[in-house]
This record gives sequence, structure tokens and C-alpha cells, in this order.
Amino acid sequence: MAFEKIVKPFIAALTPYKPGKPIEEVERELGIAQAIKLASNENPLGPSPKALAALQGALAGIARYPDGGCFRLRTKLAEKLAVAPEQLVFGAGCDEILELLAKAFLGPGDEVVYGWPSFAMYPVVVQGMGATPVPVPLTQDLVYDLDALRAAITPRTRIVFVCNPNNPTGTSVGAEAFDRFAKSLPEKVVLGIDEAYFEYVQRSDFPNALDWVKRRPGTVVLRTFSKIYGLAGVRVGYGVMDAELAGYLERARHPFNVNLLAQVAACAALEDDEHVTRSRDINARGVAYLTRELAQMGLRTWPTDANFLLVDTGALPGVCDALLARGVIVRPMDAFGFRGALRITIGLPEENERFIKALREIGETPK
Repeated sequence: MAFEKIVKPFIAALTPYKPGKPIEEVERELGIAQAIKLASNENPLGPSPKALAALQGALAGIARYPDGGCFRLRTKLAEKLAVAPEQLVFGAGCDEILELLAKAFLGPGDEVVYGWPSFAMYPVVVQGMGATPVPVPLTQDLVYDLDALRAAITPRTRIVFVCNPNNPTGTSVGAEAFDRFAKSLPEKVVLGIDEAYFEYVQRSDFPNALDWVKRRPGTVVLRTFSKIYGLAGVRVGYGVMDAELAGYLERARHPFNVNLLAQVAACAALEDDEHVTRSRDINARGVAYLTRELAQMGLRTWPTDANFLLVDTGALPGVCDALLARGVIVRPMDAFGFRGALRITIGLPEENERFIKALREIGETPK
């Protein structure tokens, strides 16, 4: 059947997401062992031991449908964030919250403004609803250009996304610039603040996004349990917003979208502040180590408030494949327009050292 004749043209025009290969497949293909993955911004410590224990205890219940309203998780998280339970919307990662926003607000003729390069799902969910993505280039320092973002807003703009800290650059915007930007937005434009890496932030003047939910009803803060909480494999994210706005997203949500194990693990993870502190500390030390070592090699990095580094390895052609051959999996940035750059997830100390050792070997190899 010629599906191209009946599929929506804006869906046909999308490029399918190409996931990285699992470690086991990379090892099999290359005939190597003990590969390390520094490509997907996962927590190298893994999940909290409390979350693992809770998962084990919940396995016998998977014959039942999960709680469609995430009652326990909703109650715990609302208390932790000091928001009302009805202000929370849960999804299978932040991606689903983005899709719910798109379903609720977008159609052909509508526009969505966001910085670029940024999170790859923004144009996908926008174009998937037949709306028009409006990417705005980052500054020369690879930071969200909030003035240019504001200038790109038109009467057709329905949503503006700010990824802070930004993926894949790790850069962030401070409170003064962000507050000025948020105050300037038209009332009818939804402001989506993507804070997937919020818990890793080190800058002291980081914006208080939850405060903007109180001050500006059309504001949505997106966060996830995939990063610092180490629960990427069970998929659970959430949005914080005005209760009325949340009600519209709930209308668009599937009833059992967050699975039982994800809810149980997230509840337990919220109780383990020590694990979050350890994760933040090992990340900060890893950022400092990698930044220092890469600088000594003459390679440029950008300041990061996330759990990864963007590094320009343009002077080392073929570096990604060369690293892969040494069992180090990283994320090339060519598709984002950063030719010769890599995004390096901060790993355990021994993983970071192995990456640097491999990179030095590549730099010393005769061309």
C-alpha cells in the first residue's frame, strides 16, 4: 500500500529518531569488552538503592493496571515542591508532557519558538501536530538568546520553550535575564521551561521557575526522574503548572501513561536525598576534572550546569569512531550543527579517566 498518499504530510516530513546502540551490541559488533557509555546523560551511580528495593517489592503487582492518577507520587511530589497536587501532570518522561502541550495547543498555522540547537524533541512534537517550528540560534557562547527569542514571537506563536540548562550545550541563563524575558511575554503565549537537568545546576543565580508558575498562569515547568534520580529506564517525568492548565493536559492524557514500576520507583527516589547529593557531588567533581584535562589537551569546552560537557574535538578527525573502537561511547554533535564536537556524559571517576586516556591516545596516533 502506498502509505505516502494518505499519511499526513507533516508526519512524512519528520526524520525518525535514531537511538544509539546498546552497549552489548556495540561490544558484539566491535569485538570488545567492558565498553562504557557516556552518550545519554544517565546517572553513572544508577538509581537510589531505595528505588531498587521498592521496584523489587512491586514486581508481583504488575498484573494490575497502574494508578491512572499517580496518587502516591502526586502527593509526595506536591509536598516536596510546595505546590497543589492538581498542579502536576505526569508522563512517560518529559517527552510526553511536551506531546500533551502540543495536543492541547497546536495545529496547522500555529508557531512554537525555541532556541537551537536544543532538545531534539521540540521540532518533532511541533511538526507532528502540523504546527510550525521556529528555531532561534543560540548566542556565540551557545546560550539561549532570550532577546532574539522574544523578537521571534508573533501573533501565531502559541508556545515558547526555554531549555535551562540547555541540552546539548549545558549552558544556562541567569535569573535577571530570564525574569526580564518572562515578564515581556504576551499573556496568551505558553512558556515552557524545560528543567530536565535542574538538580545538577551549580550557578547561584539560576531562575526560580516554580515562582513563575505562581506569577504567570501560562507557565509550565518540565522536570524528570530520568537524570539525577537514575530512572531513565522506567520513564517518568512531570510538569508543574496552573491547575486550570493542568486540567486541559489531563484531558489529552492517556489514563495509564505512567507504569506501576515507574511510580513506585519515583516515590522511593524522592525519599533518598543522600543519593541525590552524592550524584550531584560526583557530577561536579567530574565536570571539574574533564574541563581541566580537556583544556590541557587544547580542546575547548563550554561551561555546563548539567551532567555533560560539550567539547570541540575538530582537531581530531574521526574521533567518535576512534573512541568507539576503544570501547568509549559518546554522542557526536554533527546533527546539531556542531561539526567535530562531542557531548560527553559525566561518568564515574574511572570512566572519566578512561575517556581522557583514550582521547590522548587518539591525539598521539599518527595520521
